Amino acid sequence: MATNLVVRNVEEDIALALKKRAASHGRSAEAEHREILKSALQRPKRRSVAEVLSHMPNVGEDADFDFRNR
Repeated sequence: MATNLVVRNVEEDIALALKKRAASHGRSAEAEHREILKSALQRPKRRSVAEVLSHMPNVGEDADFDFRNR
């Protein structure tokens, strides 16, 4: 379900920048505004450090990275 959103008191230079950006993408200012909101608010879920590390490939033995014995 879609809803209407009204944004008041937008500075003139911001509104002009939105219109220029929309034109560069071949969209209306309204469509550009929707895309900006969508990209800002529907970002992928951040992963924890543990999750990122658990998905790293096995690239060698621990001893390969031990620089104390070199």
